[in-house]
Amino acid sequence: MSVRSTRDPATPLWRGVVVLRVVTWLFALAVVIAHHSDFQRPWLAWLVVGVMGAWSVVSSLAYMRESGRHRWLVIFDVVLTTALMLTSPWILSDAQYDAASPLITTVWAAGGPLAAATRFGARGGVVAGLVVAVGTGIAREKVDLDVVRDGVLLCASSLLVGMAATLARSSAEALARALRTEAATAERERLARSIHDSVLQVLARVRRRGLEVGGEAAELARLAGEQEIALRALVSSEPTRSGDTADLRSALQLLATTSVQVSTPAGTVDLPAHVTEELVAITREALANVEKHAGPDAHAWVLLEDLGGEVVVSIRDDGPGIEGGRLERAAAEGRLGVVKSIRGRVADLGGTAVLDSAPGRGTEWEVRVPATVRDGR
Repeated sequence: MSVRSTRDPATPLWRGVVVLRVVTWLFALAVVIAHHSDFQRPWLAWLVVGVMGAWSVVSSLAYMRESGRHRWLVIFDVVLTTALMLTSPWILSDAQYDAASPLITTVWAAGGPLAAATRFGARGGVVAGLVVAVGTGIAREKVDLDVVRDGVLLCASSLLVGMAATLARSSAEALARALRTEAATAERERLARSIHDSVLQVLARVRRRGLEVGGEAAELARLAGEQEIALRALVSSEPTRSGDTADLRSALQLLATTSVQVSTPAGTVDLPAHVTEELVAITREALANVEKHAGPDAHAWVLLEDLGGEVVVSIRDDGPGIEGGRLERAAAEGRLGVVKSIRGRVADLGGTAVLDSAPGRGTEWEVRVPATVRDGR
């Protein structure tokens, strides 16, 4: 299953801009024809409306193709629209100004800001609307209620179109991510079925027979059991997200063995990839300390909690615990494994690592990382 999307989700909005530009140019042409005799410079009115028509054709052909929607073209559109509007004082007569007749560009001037909103989003559309609104005030040679009203309507319409364009693109991106995840999940399920019918069954049989035979075969049974658990966790975990994020839940599930139990939330816990890597490395270091100091018969439990404001990873074991002052003595002797590998890494992530241990009641690490790193802040 392949997922491809080369079509701009805002294409329908671009088509709307093109239709609006053609219709408003026809309206501007009708205004020039109707008021031809009233202009103080009719030849200049025909020249401006001709430039408007030519630009309508050029910009429409460009906007209909995704490869033609360049940033500089949209910016030039807004600049040209404002410049043509500013020719109105040389075209309209004093009587037309007194009668509040429309400027030479009429409603055609709305095309530039709406194109900017479609290309740059709400912020770009509002900025372009303000530029054209200021041009309207200059061309009118005054700022009255009509000018303010036109500016508000222009900025509001640009805001709405920009929000629609941004929403369309973000929705399309979310859909593409969902389709990629669905495709990856389907492939993982297919592999899981294949592995379950072959490798997992063999490992389970080796584990059972080894335990029945005993002796050295029991050690092989233990190793087979660990590999069976690890493989089951691998094929059952969610796929790592594409891009710069990774699912901490799936990564920690792969650490499960016969002596390590991993408990995670039902949903994914997506963090920046480097944060996920560091937290997994911290957990591995803590589990390595369990195996090294608590003995081969010790058990460990890893708990992942997503509290919204922060992510908490707890690693607990049932070993003999750590005597008071032992870490301080190790640091004084230059052995900084725990301090550097766990506390140092957590500090680099802006989090905290608390060790709770006492002789006879095991050891527990509680690692907390603020959720602000989730957004890259």
